[in-house]
Amino acid sequence: MAAGCAVITAAALPAAADTPAAAPSRTAPAAAAARSEGNIPADRLLAALGDCRQISQGRYRTDRGAPADVPVCERGGVVHWRADLDIDCDGVPTAQCNSRTDKWFQPTTAFQQSDGRHLDAAKLPFVVVPGASGLWNYWASGIRGGTVAAMVYRDRVVYGVVGDTGPVGIIGEASYAAAKALGIDPHPTTGGAPSGVTYILFTGARAQPIESHAAAVSLGEAHAARLVAGAAPDAGAAG
Repeated sequence: MAAGCAVITAAALPAAADTPAAAPSRTAPAAAAARSEGNIPADRLLAALGDCRQISQGRYRTDRGAPADVPVCERGGVVHWRADLDIDCDGVPTAQCNSRTDKWFQPTTAFQQSDGRHLDAAKLPFVVVPGASGLWNYWASGIRGGTVAAMVYRDRVVYGVVGDTGPVGIIGEASYAAAKALGIDPHPTTGGAPSGVTYILFTGARAQPIESHAAAVSLGEAHAARLVAGAAPDAGAAG
């Protein structure tokens, strides 16, 4: 991680100048003590999303061979979907994420840290967005590497960033650290959740540096509060 203090910023939407299939299993027993981040309850955050205003040109599959039944939705600058959670262990090799623990392991992520290194999936909670395609182009929706996200599972809320991209037709993936924080078994080949995870991306907010989880939590909490209060998140400074 780069030296110095984390800086929390919000980018205007869209910010044209900003350029930077594992089988699910049961929730890990050891993860039962995981707690929500921030003060916004999961049920209130989910209720604030309202009905789905679909922006994808079709629907995504959660895994190869699964039915295409997951739309990407949008409300006032907030992009969201509900799907499963497959484990992304790509990026810098660690004891948890490497070619021995994950047969699909890749030592790279689509977005990199401020020091040029790839992200640490075992340490940093992040969301994986589908690669840009005719189905949906995340870039056209104002989403960049570092866009702040909230992930909701059962009664838990965890904040993170957009940190990687995945297959163009499949949705529902997050980092090892995100799964662990949500109380989901984070093992890269046997872990994950088969359903029930909501991904919420605040398109007007980016954490800088991308590897600062504290920046993601502070900015994500502020935008989540605005959403729950009924006001769409904007580009104003937060926290």
